[in-house]
Amino acid sequence: MDDSPTQQAQQGLSYTDNLIGTLLAIFGSVIVSISLSVQKYSHVKLAGTKGQRTFNQTKTWWSGFVFICVGEGANFVSYAFAPIAVVAPLNAVSVLTSSILGFLFLREKYKANDFAKNHGLAFLGYVVIIGGTYLFVSFGPNSHEKLQAENIVKHIVGWPVLLYLLLEIIAFCLLLYFYKQRSANYLVIILLLVALLGSVTVITVKAVSGMLLFTLEGSMQLNYPIFSVMFVCMVASVIFQARFLSQACNLHDPSLAACVNYIFSTVSAVVAGAIFYLEFQNEDVLHICMFLLGSALCFLGVFLVTKHRKNAKIFEPYVTMDMANGVPTIHDNGLVVQPDFNGSFSYGALVNNDGVAPATLPVNLEQPAVTVRGTNAPLGQPNLKTE
Repeated sequence: MDDSPTQQAQQGLSYTDNLIGTLLAIFGSVIVSISLSVQKYSHVKLAGTKGQRTFNQTKTWWSGFVFICVGEGANFVSYAFAPIAVVAPLNAVSVLTSSILGFLFLREKYKANDFAKNHGLAFLGYVVIIGGTYLFVSFGPNSHEKLQAENIVKHIVGWPVLLYLLLEIIAFCLLLYFYKQRSANYLVIILLLVALLGSVTVITVKAVSGMLLFTLEGSMQLNYPIFSVMFVCMVASVIFQARFLSQACNLHDPSLAACVNYIFSTVSAVVAGAIFYLEFQNEDVLHICMFLLGSALCFLGVFLVTKHRKNAKIFEPYVTMDMANGVPTIHDNGLVVQPDFNGSFSYGALVNNDGVAPATLPVNLEQPAVTVRGTNAPLGQPNLKTE
């Protein structure tokens, strides 16, 4: 018991650091959500005007951009104070804030029954996220290591980290092979690539932010080669992670992609922190179980919130003009969304084809027959024959 005062002082310092890191992460997530809503409002407002201004010429969009920088800066600094296992799951706060802001900006009026039907799951998700956040923050790892360059190198050369990095590289190469060479554009494969890159991102972000904090405290860490290595890996992983995530949102439903990405990225980040920085080394079984329960509740809450955000795509009939025969065709079944430009001039297409010259119809076309996809004979054919 001789070192009891020292241990208590270290625990108190770790608790203070964790609290600072947690508050910074929550603040950053909220600010990023607000800034994205502000930028979206700028796009919507600009789309309703007749001017020729682009979005980056509006003060609203730039104010949102400034808020994004502030929020991401707070998230970056939070890794220097709190463990990865505490900071990474707090991305659920961003989902929660974005959903609440979207709900407030809808300005729709519902009756009590309609409100419960349309927003009941979302509000249940809010409660579950708040409860899960409280659990994993309260029972998360409380150990915090001052990340000097020597300590980071010591972590890297350990055999558990080397084995972990080797397995991660092999898994990433296999997934990338199936995605690029086999055209396996499945959501799970793309988001697993994002999660593997995300694990590298959180490791390098914590290392870089920790060394920067140590430098500000008076011990220069920027002249060590490990700082340059970690910084380059951080930038590269962030760029490719954003690229794969953008492809996932373009190929699949964005709400589903956000939910699955949060689960995969959080799991990979927690595992990376546990292996690389030994964040759960001094934790007992009860704290670990409660932390896992809180994380699982956040997963469920994010699923409920994003499930509410999914909107059913209602099919609307549309008309296309066949360039060869000049025959308008009414499509009343088949495709869910209108097709892109593929050689025929279409009305109401999703792609802006303002630069495409319209099709020239035959001059001697007197009464083109209107056909319906899925039928054999044109509508109103008997009426075309007159005595």
